[in-house]
Amino acid sequence: MNEQILIAIACLISYLLGSIPNSVWIGKAFFGVDVREHGSGNAGATNTLRVLGKPAGFTVLFLDFLKGFLAASLVFWPGLIFNTNHMMEYKMLFGALAVLGHIYPVFAGFRGGKGIATVIGVVAGMDWMLALACFFTFVVIVAITKYISVGSMLSGLISPLYAGLIHHWEEKNLVYFCMVVGVLVVYTHRSNIKRLRKGEESRFSLAKKPTQVKS
Repeated sequence: MNEQILIAIACLISYLLGSIPNSVWIGKAFFGVDVREHGSGNAGATNTLRVLGKPAGFTVLFLDFLKGFLAASLVFWPGLIFNTNHMMEYKMLFGALAVLGHIYPVFAGFRGGKGIATVIGVVAGMDWMLALACFFTFVVIVAITKYISVGSMLSGLISPLYAGLIHHWEEKNLVYFCMVVGVLVVYTHRSNIKRLRKGEESRFSLAKKPTQVKS
């Protein structure tokens, strides 16, 4: 099997990995609830945490992270990448398709989440130092503002700077990739921005009890 066919298969696998709607499936299987019909209506870890509680929310967070990490790690599939000089670019390609799958999942009527946990998984699969820097920024901002959306957007927007500093501005494609990620994160948080401007955005707190929903 030639390289082009293997890469095409890896692209399909990446999208399908991203399309696994963990929040939707866990909500329906264990709670009889579609999280997209409650809370913010988002099929992601934050809304799962808000609607179904910490065990479900953190499980979804880990699984969504894992989707992105596994997609970026497909470059290590035996025989897939013949030219290792472009390994980082293939990680970006596979990771981007996983994020696309998370936002527009074929297994959930193309109604997915915002892709933050999956993006962090992709970045971790590409560069653990960059992922750690973004995660630390996210945690600090959320701790200060109590808004997960603000932490997500600001850590995404600052990620190109981190990528440049970590690699002494030599990995230009990684910097460009992070720029696209930053714009994407802001785009997927359009509704959050509107709620922030109106003062209606929910503040994050681990002490909060999950929303009571009827199955």
